[in-house]
Amino acid sequence: MTADDLSPHVPVEILDNHQCWVFLAQQQLGRLVTGSGERADIFPVNYVVDDHHLYFRTAEGTKLVELTVNDRVLFEADHIDTTNGWSVVVRGTARALTSFTEMARIDELGLRSWIPTPKYNIVEITATEITGRAVHFDPEN
Repeated sequence: MTADDLSPHVPVEILDNHQCWVFLAQQQLGRLVTGSGERADIFPVNYVVDDHHLYFRTAEGTKLVELTVNDRVLFEADHIDTTNGWSVVVRGTARALTSFTEMARIDELGLRSWIPTPKYNIVEITATEITGRAVHFDPEN
């Protein structure tokens, strides 16, 4: 499914849950929003989707510390081309995987770090809410 498969006659289309997950599975880069206290941070992360969960790798550092303090997160991914675009936002909770079996299963999905630094931690985001929109650009305007 692509944004081309949606109705071109509706300039903004609300995506259902299934459509949101399909679009998320087509991308590899998204943005993770974490927060602790009154501070929010946003991080670009590469990710994979499996069984309505998102997974990303991270090194020890700010992301992992903030997720330990507050496991509630937002995640956003999008895509824009010359005629269409979409955006999906996931609200959910995050946890670092601790089981070797879980981590090995996610490794089999092809989750690799884009930056050549060791990232031994895999984080799972479980969605509590998912929303999305697709837009269709009018070349005449």
